Amino acid sequence: MAMEKIRVLIVDDHLLFSSGVRVLLEQSDQFIVLGEVADGLEGVKRTESLKPDIVLMDIHMPGISGREALRLIGESAPEAKVVMLTVSEDANDLIECLREGAAGYILKNIAADTLVDALLKIHRGESIISPKMTSRLVRHLQAQQPDEVVIEAQREEMSPREKEVLRGLARGQTNRELAAALGVAESTVKIHIQNIFKKTCLRSRVQAALYAVEHGYADKP
Repeated sequence: MAMEKIRVLIVDDHLLFSSGVRVLLEQSDQFIVLGEVADGLEGVKRTESLKPDIVLMDIHMPGISGREALRLIGESAPEAKVVMLTVSEDANDLIECLREGAAGYILKNIAADTLVDALLKIHRGESIISPKMTSRLVRHLQAQQPDEVVIEAQREEMSPREKEVLRGLARGQTNRELAAALGVAESTVKIHIQNIFKKTCLRSRVQAALYAVEHGYADKP
């Protein structure tokens, strides 16, 4: 039985670039591209109607920005994983996108095979941030004053095991790696992650990783 393909919608006003990404993904038997959209508002509408697994979206576009489109998609189609594919190396863009639930933040100078691998990992539930942007994020957080919080304040106290899971998410560990490190089943890790999401009102592993850094659950640098 053939494996079901990952459904992707591309939202980018640089048509030559989006066409290139479409060709790249269609060369793989693991993806099907549902369409290419050139502005954020249309991207929101197409996401609602086509129900893609992954939305690949730029930040700076005509009409509403990718950041605003990301927020709207989070409200109307939260099951879609939105990946920002952008030239912006601004730490504030990264942080705002993470706040709104982006499943990944990837710079456009990424290698073709690395992009394909990143999308496969995101589809499996992992979180991907370009290494260059991760280092910018760390420097940005280190420069903040202690009372400056990017992610919404903690709602409920974390259990010791949830703190361990948060620490692992901040390291970028997968569910399988977390399960092995903690000596539990992957299904148990998933339950802990869902509990963390409920307690913090977060929507993605990337948000949870950032939350862990900001609330002192991450390993010290």
